[in-house]
Parts: sequence; C-alpha cells; structure tokens
Amino acid sequence: MPASGDKYHLLKSQAGLLIVDVQEKLCAAMDPGALERMVQRTRAAIQGAEALGLPIVYTEQYPKGLGPTIPALIGLLEKARRVEKLSFSCALPEVLSALKCNQILIAGMEAHVCVFQTARDLAQQGLQPYLMVDATLSRTEEDRQVGIALCREVGAVVTTVESALFDLLGKAGSPEFKLVSAAVK
Repeated sequence: MPASGDKYHLLKSQAGLLIVDVQEKLCAAMDPGALERMVQRTRAAIQGAEALGLPIVYTEQYPKGLGPTIPALIGLLEKARRVEKLSFSCALPEVLSALKCNQILIAGMEAHVCVFQTARDLAQQGLQPYLMVDATLSRTEEDRQVGIALCREVGAVVTTVESALFDLLGKAGSPEFKLVSAAVK
C-alpha cells in the first residue's frame, strides 16, 4: 500500500508492471480487433513503465504449447524479466522478487483465468493489484467482463493504462511526462 494508505494513489517507488501471457497461440484465439487494441495499450504500458523506471516482468504460460510472447511486444521487453509458468496465477516468488514492489499494474490475458487468479493471489499476499482493463483480454467479451468484475471483487483497482501512467507521473513538465505522453497517443 502507498505510505498514505490510499490504494488509489500509485507511487513510482512502489509500482511495477506485470504482463500476463500475451502469447502467440492465445492471441490467435482472440477477436482480431480487440487484440489489436489490447496490444496497442500494452505497448503503451511497457513504454510508459520504462520511461518511469518501473520494474517489468512478463510471464509465459506453458510456452511449449502456447508459444512465445508475440513479436509486437517482445522487442519492447528486452530489459524485462521473463518467467515461464504452469500455474495460472503469476503471484509466484520469481515474479514478486523481480518486481520488488507492492503496487502491481497488470495487463494481459485471459482476464477471467490467469489475470483474475493473479489479482486474487496478489491481494491475498497483501499487495495491491491494478487491473488495466484496456490492456486486458479474454476470448469472449463476457469472460473479459466477468474477469474484470472478479478482479474488482478481490480488491484490484480497476484502471486504464493512461490513467495509471499519469497517476504515477503526478505532474507535467518532466522528461518522463513527454515520454509517457508519446507512449499513450
């Protein structure tokens, strides 16, 4: 939690970015228009997190079966920590030790499975998940909406990429502001 105790106040010193399972075979099962938007917003989240100096981790669920992270994102993740997993939840020791924060911005798929279980498990460990809904997807909109609702019910703050990044910035006029502004356009 932020020092102020306000879970709705993101702080750069306490935040990190987690990208959940944006892999080739999962992406192939998504609605192409929704996937394009989600990838665009996830790219903005990664670029913004880098500009702000946040730690970034991305996970891959059983990559032998679901393939690697998609090329549209992997080029932006060179400095990020990659974690392979079999569990649906990403609240794993190797993820948490790489993030080293208690406010975790979440993007990825699928909202009703891995994203939800991650948000639930992070909250159960006393961490604060922030679900960036414009960077979160499921195969169906119904499952996406259920995933968002479940995340909110277990304590995740529901936000968007732009809202989260500008909250982390706090004000305009810095070099980071220019980079974040460019990322979210």
